Amino acid sequence: MDLQQMLEAVLAAEPYKMILSNPCRKDAQYRRIVINRLETCWQAEKYTEKQVFHENMSEETLKLFLEGAMGQEYRQLNAWDGEREHAVRVSKNGKASYLKKKTAQAPKEKTGHNRKKNYILEEGQMIPPLVDMGIFTSEGKIVRSMYDKYRQINRFVELIDDEIGTLPKDRTLTVIDFGCGKSYLTFILYYYLTQIRKLDVRIIGLDLKADVIEHCNQAAEKYGYDQLHFELGDINGYECPYPVDMVVSLHACDTATDYALYNAVRWNAELIFSVPCCQHELNSQMQGGSLPILTRYGIIKERTAALMTDAIRGNLLTASGYRTQLLEFVDLSHTPKNILIRAVRSNIPEKTRREMLQEVDALKEQFGFRPTLDRLLRGEDA
Repeated sequence: MDLQQMLEAVLAAEPYKMILSNPCRKDAQYRRIVINRLETCWQAEKYTEKQVFHENMSEETLKLFLEGAMGQEYRQLNAWDGEREHAVRVSKNGKASYLKKKTAQAPKEKTGHNRKKNYILEEGQMIPPLVDMGIFTSEGKIVRSMYDKYRQINRFVELIDDEIGTLPKDRTLTVIDFGCGKSYLTFILYYYLTQIRKLDVRIIGLDLKADVIEHCNQAAEKYGYDQLHFELGDINGYECPYPVDMVVSLHACDTATDYALYNAVRWNAELIFSVPCCQHELNSQMQGGSLPILTRYGIIKERTAALMTDAIRGNLLTASGYRTQLLEFVDLSHTPKNILIRAVRSNIPEKTRREMLQEVDALKEQFGFRPTLDRLLRGEDA
């Protein structure tokens, strides 16, 4: 991990307190900075020799602040999340290191923050998929070594829970999970929708691997999840026999994500949740044009193309009538950082739709792109 990824890992652990210390310069303005999580923001207490100054920050501002401070102004960051202490250090030669360890003596939380975080998937509930994943014991207790994954799964459910109220409640809802794989999160999603939200839901998981489909259907039968079924098939050209209310696509490779999004749009799905996986299409097409600096270095070209891929997807979904967000999502096993695309069918003004398409067209012209999702939505050969 580089320094930025280390700081992202610390923030993903949802700490309640952080301390910046060990200034890089002897004449540093502040000896140390103590950062506490408050109800609606973060508060930084900046200590000089004789005074302390306070500054409130949003989550995004805090992230930028830490990235600017670590290695430039301070060499050490310690953070506490209630279970572990996280330590990031930057040596004098600029080498960064990250360590986390269980701690019995953590600093007290600021007044009003001693209560336990309320997770949607609470400890003590009997959730069979979490037991089989090794996250819960058979008594419903969290396996401490799996606490990070427990929080990540809850984060996934929270991102869905924010928008689930938009779905109708007077009929059976249909959810399609494209490229379901081993379906750990599909089983969790089914439990959340049926047992916590008490919705009448059928979920269909689709994948290309016959052994995976067989295994998942056996697991669904074992759990008694009668309305969860897995099918062998390709995302491209898949037809569902029911009206589709929600489309989920987690780690559908490269342009498979585009076909999943296209299907969701043409079905007028109310909700779309997609975490893209590898993204090669635009990287192979990308031409520097008047900005050759973005294509000169392989790793820069690859990352730029990946970010542009999701930016284009976001614009195209907005142009298709969806309120679209690109959110940070800490993935269970693939990469230390992922983007989750969350789209909710909405009344998007025509002017906004045109502007979204114009921005996509400008990128296409600049870099020579022909994105699959763009071609599908415009009825061109894909």
